[in-house]
Amino acid sequence: MKHPWRERPIGSWFSRLWRPWVSLHPLRGRGRSINEPRPVGIRDLVASPGEVRTRPERRWRVIGGFFIVLLLLLIGRLFMLQILEHTASVQAVESNSLRVSTIPATRGLILDRNGSPLVNNLATTEIRLSRAEAALYPPIKGALASLTGLSITQINGDLSNVQYDPYQPAPIMSRAPASVVEFIKLHPGEFPGVSVLSVATRSYPYGGDVGAQVLGYVGPITGAEIAASPNAGYQTDSVIGKTGVESFYERYLRGHDGTSTMEVDSLGNILGTVKTTQPTVGDSVVLNIDAGLQKALDGYLSSDILKVRHSVDPVSGKVPPALNGAAIVLDPNTGAVLAMSSYPSYNLNSFVNGLSESTFKQLLSNGSFNNYAIQGLYTPGSTFKLITATTELQTGILSANTVIDDTGSFKVPGCFQGLAGCLFHDDDNSAAGRITLPTALTVSSDYYFYNLGYLFWSQTSRYGLTPIQNVATKYGLNSYSNIDLPDEAVGRVDSPTVRKQLHAQAPKAFPNVNWYTGDNIEMAFGQGSTALTPIAMADAYATFANGGTLYSPEVAAAIVNAHGKVIQTYAPRVLGHVSLPPGVRDPILQGLTGVVNNPLGTAYGTFHSIVNFSLSSFPIAGKTGTASNGKNLEPNSWFIGFGPTTKPKYVVLCVIAQGGYGADAAAPVVARTFNYLVAHPIKSLSLKAALTPPPVKKATSGTTTTTTPAKKSG
Repeated sequence: MKHPWRERPIGSWFSRLWRPWVSLHPLRGRGRSINEPRPVGIRDLVASPGEVRTRPERRWRVIGGFFIVLLLLLIGRLFMLQILEHTASVQAVESNSLRVSTIPATRGLILDRNGSPLVNNLATTEIRLSRAEAALYPPIKGALASLTGLSITQINGDLSNVQYDPYQPAPIMSRAPASVVEFIKLHPGEFPGVSVLSVATRSYPYGGDVGAQVLGYVGPITGAEIAASPNAGYQTDSVIGKTGVESFYERYLRGHDGTSTMEVDSLGNILGTVKTTQPTVGDSVVLNIDAGLQKALDGYLSSDILKVRHSVDPVSGKVPPALNGAAIVLDPNTGAVLAMSSYPSYNLNSFVNGLSESTFKQLLSNGSFNNYAIQGLYTPGSTFKLITATTELQTGILSANTVIDDTGSFKVPGCFQGLAGCLFHDDDNSAAGRITLPTALTVSSDYYFYNLGYLFWSQTSRYGLTPIQNVATKYGLNSYSNIDLPDEAVGRVDSPTVRKQLHAQAPKAFPNVNWYTGDNIEMAFGQGSTALTPIAMADAYATFANGGTLYSPEVAAAIVNAHGKVIQTYAPRVLGHVSLPPGVRDPILQGLTGVVNNPLGTAYGTFHSIVNFSLSSFPIAGKTGTASNGKNLEPNSWFIGFGPTTKPKYVVLCVIAQGGYGADAAAPVVARTFNYLVAHPIKSLSLKAALTPPPVKKATSGTTTTTTPAKKSG
């Protein structure tokens, strides 16, 4: 029989709690009663081994399962590496011992129309320094300075030069001597962040100041340029055309880089070359430009502007600032650009030899990098009279023989006498008297064209709101010329619509929104808010000279690859036509010819004092322009000429911002250019010289050697 307390576990545990107290009671010293609690020990709290069932197999199952999972994971990973990702794994292992470097491709040449190199290549070695490494290890600058002979100031200047991408290594030394290059290669651990790169730098046989803005320069590529052409294969150390032909024809000139795969040890030392893929030389670009003419035009423009800056304007009594200028020579029968100059300019060699930050900022601030021939916007003045005269004869609002009495000042009919804008004066307040259209062009009568502007605006119901502007559009004056150069600006011809657009864009600069009679009068002789590019004006006069075909100006003539094969030619591109039947063209041509050949012509004195050829055997036609810029400012000086008038071969333009009168500042440049053209007629384009690979110059320590590459089979 079980003891009763064994059948009541809760009660028995309760009694055990009281057992110590009962044992201490004085009356219970001997023995204990049946219900007296027993003392509590560790045996009472912990189960005995016999009472617990042992389960060793559970522990082994848990431990075994854990290791099985690890084994499965290991097998799965090995399967992925050995089977699924075999190729990637091999490449990853090889990348630990192989390094791939880029072999830059040699850029193609830029040749003139006769095959003479305007831009060549010079093989050299360049040393570059990482900005990040230089910041982490400043002593590297001192080590480089000791080795190269450069000062730390020069090195710091190169590192901070804004021409270079701040996140790419900066060129520290170009044309590095072989001894310096060899020392760096043998001691790479002493020059962290220093890299040696074999490059072909640009050289300029005619001088870096000939056609600088047209040719353009190359420079280190930026991150933004790489992002803009992610699939073009550019590297962080690539160079890219920044401006001019170098930029526009970059995809042909750049070639394709090669690669060199080298085996290296754990310290990065080169053990040998595993594989080399040779780069592909870039294609050469053959231009329509004649190198001799280009050099002459650059000289005429720069010397003339410097002379104007030291001469007194006989009319205003001031010395014109002659801020900038441009000159262009076009073939009117094809649109080919034979020469193009811009001033102020710069020397392309500066980008090869190194350009200080201060010099770069100075050139940038004075506009030297602008190509004013395609980016400059100038009020055209009287050169715009070609457009108004064409409109006059096309519409028949007046005939070429209609006589107009030029009294020297034009009063708008019906205008209140005291109201501003009622009276317009000829430029010199002289009265030309009774004249027809040809004479009006020859003497540049403002009165005649004031009257035309008034007549067109007073008869809008018959001729529309914008008859002159419509003809300007036909001549291409308010649209892009589509010349093959980057960053061309577009001109504007003032009109009611343009006036509103300008006001919306800049209300303070263009406060007037409405269009009045006076605005139409100013527009008719090239004033007001009209602003045109020199290339557009040259193209317009070329259109008139050839009889009415508007061509797109073309700088490049062909692309020739490194094997001497022509892969692309550029034929003349027709953009439109201007209706110029004899009844329209002949009277205007008569007037433009008189500008140079008639004693009353505005450029007669200039040309007859400068030209050294017979104007009767090689007659020149043209137009002066003296465009107002505002109160107390010197006018823009223009002259555009073409010749010979019987069968025009050349159009020559010059414009000088705030240069004074057209006959005094711009016309001399055009006259001297015709002297050159008559003495040195431009030859037909020849690709024969371009088909022969030119010699490659190699710069060595202090000397330059010339080698002729083996001709590759095509």
